[in-house]
Amino acid sequence: METLLDVKNLSVYYGVIQALKGISFHVDKGEVVALIGANGAGKTTTLHSLSGLIKADGGEILYKGKELTKTASHKIVSLGMAQVPEGRRVFAEMSVLQNLKLGAYTRTDKVEIEDTLKMIYKRFPRLEERKSQMAGTLSGGEQQMLAMGRALMSHPDIILMDEPSMGLSPIFVNEIFQIIQDVNKDGVTVLLVEQNAKKALTIANRAYVLETGSIIKEGAASSLLNDESIRKAYLGE
Repeated sequence: METLLDVKNLSVYYGVIQALKGISFHVDKGEVVALIGANGAGKTTTLHSLSGLIKADGGEILYKGKELTKTASHKIVSLGMAQVPEGRRVFAEMSVLQNLKLGAYTRTDKVEIEDTLKMIYKRFPRLEERKSQMAGTLSGGEQQMLAMGRALMSHPDIILMDEPSMGLSPIFVNEIFQIIQDVNKDGVTVLLVEQNAKKALTIANRAYVLETGSIIKEGAASSLLNDESIRKAYLGE
């Protein structure tokens, strides 16, 4: 398989605290890879380092063979990497349509942007119904769909998802996970950070377990689902 993202010995410090202790992992083209772990394990820091929101203090981030640790975040988006941030982060005072169009800010072909918008509306009919509505008035689940749609507007090859199910009702959680699978089937590679480890491992191909800034376990998601220590620590069993 072709490796799309290859992270080697990634280290990040917050002051004197080492948040990431030289972690290494890879994501192959077409995969869904899950990063699971308790709060404070370093999952969000990992995603922020990949997308250029936090500067790495050591190690390499190779994306399509290109080294990214010194690359500005807007350039990373134009290379085909998009992030759906934790807590959705939609622009509350802007309409659904304005939020979506912001997702395409690195693209210039207006016809292609319109085609992508049609595709987003087909995938998320609720967003089309509410396109003129202020994003802040949407429900949590609808805001999550908007955040996903906005990321997809950049036409990414890989999408980094940070806690997509957080704060959502069980019905919306199932819907969001189904959408992640559909997006992946359409050819977008997914790196998923998710508190709901069971759900994440159910849809992922492979997974890495982060604990206090180190990767302590990795493997096929199906085998981690059946791993006794993982079940106890992260699946509440």
